[in-house]
Amino acid sequence: MRGFLTPAVRTLQTEIQTRFQSFSRGRRTKLAKGASTTLLKADQWARGGAVTSDLATALDKAVASVKAK
Repeated sequence: MRGFLTPAVRTLQTEIQTRFQSFSRGRRTKLAKGASTTLLKADQWARGGAVTSDLATALDKAVASVKAK
């Protein structure tokens, strides 16, 4: 059994993070630019990675502002 010595750690994504991942690359780029960050950092946030709290709140606001057509 491989990896039995390390605990199973899974990142839990919020609804906003999964919604961000469902957008196209162009839309994600625009949202990241609006939050004053790069697409790389925004994608890292969407996967549940470690980012600063001010960046996370800026991306939360950016994704929440997108309305469905």
